[in-house]
Amino acid sequence: MTTLTFEDFKPGRFGTFGPRHVSREEILAFAAEFDPQPMHLDEEAAKKSMLRGLSGSGWHLGSLMMRMLFDGFIGRTASLGSPGVNEMRWVAPLRPGDDLTLDVDVVEARVSKSRPETGIVTFKGTIRNARGEMLCEMESPIIVSRRDGASA
Repeated sequence: MTTLTFEDFKPGRFGTFGPRHVSREEILAFAAEFDPQPMHLDEEAAKKSMLRGLSGSGWHLGSLMMRMLFDGFIGRTASLGSPGVNEMRWVAPLRPGDDLTLDVDVVEARVSKSRPETGIVTFKGTIRNARGEMLCEMESPIIVSRRDGASA
C-alpha cells in the first residue's frame, strides 16, 4: 500500500468516500453512551423536538466522518496528527437508515515554516445522505510528512 505524503495533496477535490449505512441501533447505542439527549434516544420526545424525529447526535456524525476519513485515506497517509478543527457545522439531522457519502476537498497545502520536513494540509469534508442533502461540514488541518524528509 502506498503511503501518501504532503506532496500528494493538491488543492481541489481529493475524493468521495462511502457509502456508510447508519442503523437505528447504531444511533441509539452512540447516544446512550455519549449524548443521551431525548431527541437521540426516544422516538416520542424526538417527534416533539425541533428535529421532528429520531436523529443521530452531531458528535456521532463527526465520529462517522473521522472513520470515513481514516478508511478513505488517512489510514495510509504519513499523518502526524492534527492541531484541531477549524470549523464544524451540523446542517441537517442524521436519520436512522441514512447512507452517507463523504466528499473531501483540499482547501490548502503549505509547507510548515517551523518544521519544513512537514506540511500542513487543510481538508474540508462534507457528508451527504443518499438524497444529496448536506448533513455536516468540517474543515480541519492535518500535519503530514513530506516525501523523503524534504525540507524547504
